[in-house]
Amino acid sequence: MIELIPAIDLIDGKCVRLTLGDYSQKTVYHDDPVAIAQEFESQGIRRLHVVDLDGAKSRHIVNGDVLRAITENTHLVVDFGGGIKSDADIEQAFDQGASMVTIGSVAVKSPELFLSWLNRFGADRIILGADVRNGKISINGWMESSSEDLIPFLGRYIREGVRHVLCTDISRDGMLSGPAISLYSDILREYPALHLIASGGVSSNDDILALERAGVPSVVFGKAYYEGKIDLTQLM
Repeated sequence: MIELIPAIDLIDGKCVRLTLGDYSQKTVYHDDPVAIAQEFESQGIRRLHVVDLDGAKSRHIVNGDVLRAITENTHLVVDFGGGIKSDADIEQAFDQGASMVTIGSVAVKSPELFLSWLNRFGADRIILGADVRNGKISINGWMESSSEDLIPFLGRYIREGVRHVLCTDISRDGMLSGPAISLYSDILREYPALHLIASGGVSSNDDILALERAGVPSVVFGKAYYEGKIDLTQLM
């Protein structure tokens, strides 16, 4: 069964979703992220993806207190991303209860720092974030495009020991238009041993089952759940 990973995206300590990564297209779904995390756990979810959107924009962790509150009040395995730019940031994320961290921008702009974290904390605790727009990696909360092409970017880090990749198709994020199955199939064809986490566009249980049929190991979803389009009881 494909691993189900709900997302909690944070702005001002609240649970939100953006459309196409646009901070001006924000919907607030809940004022209490801890309550949402507990709701997921009560339905049998074991893992949670938490994104500090304020941190991604500010380039340092902003919502670390929310991360701590979630990890102290649930038994969920939490991976945390957004605003991790320095040794102090990554240490803070782990100190505040994250089991794993998702690193994107640093892998593009400071590869030596990223590799030092990979070596220091291990490949099971570092997830390479690959946020893609028109085939290129985007960084800093999707506000900047890089010149990095997706497949070579992944290959370079897989050869260095990366085993977990979270890949978001930005053009689909928050659109409920269906996941980029062909993109994920291309990645897995090139790197079949990769633990790939799909993200972006999931609109229904059927989308999740389609990803499972395509061999994708894990999926992140958010908006579809918050808008009642995913029924976890049918997927567990």
